[in-house]
Amino acid sequence: MFTELCNQVFSQSIKDYHVKNDVHQDIVNPYESSSIEHLLYLKNWIDTVQWHLEDIIRDPAIDPVKALEIKRWIDRSNQERTDVVEYIDSYFLERYKTVQAAPEAKINTESPAWAVDRLSILALKIYHMLEEATRTDATPEHRAACQRKLDILLEQRRDLSTGIEDLLTDISTGKKYMKVYRQMKMYNDPSLNPVLYSSRK
Repeated sequence: MFTELCNQVFSQSIKDYHVKNDVHQDIVNPYESSSIEHLLYLKNWIDTVQWHLEDIIRDPAIDPVKALEIKRWIDRSNQERTDVVEYIDSYFLERYKTVQAAPEAKINTESPAWAVDRLSILALKIYHMLEEATRTDATPEHRAACQRKLDILLEQRRDLSTGIEDLLTDISTGKKYMKVYRQMKMYNDPSLNPVLYSSRK
């Protein structure tokens, strides 16, 4: 199943990142650049780096200049994340381009790739909640509370994976159809962000 592949690639990406556990390290994507695995690995790597940037920026003692630098890094990361999601949706559009949608076919509330995006974030939540649930320097109460949360996250991943598989089956059989709206982010565009275009006057 496609979601099994996603979860395997996401787990590998997270494991590879934590060998060095450094937001400045370069990605070494082990998959062929034209493959869907390459896109999935890249997607999760971006998410993993951003996860740790979000931790760093919440340090109450962080230097304000450093915080601004990281905030802008996160903004760039969000744009990269959106771009990769759109590449993944392009994969699905190509995969199902010959499917004839039934007259009664309906559109889903989100595209397959945006559901995969949530699956990638869940992989990170599961990895880090497992860390907390097994911390030897934490109290038994802390570990037990985190284990309960981990159980819910694992259930959530099973449910989301099932939902994604059902959506892909419905698209492949014409019961639902894909329609992708390219993201129109305004704050990064100098011609659409009033702060940016006003500063040029």
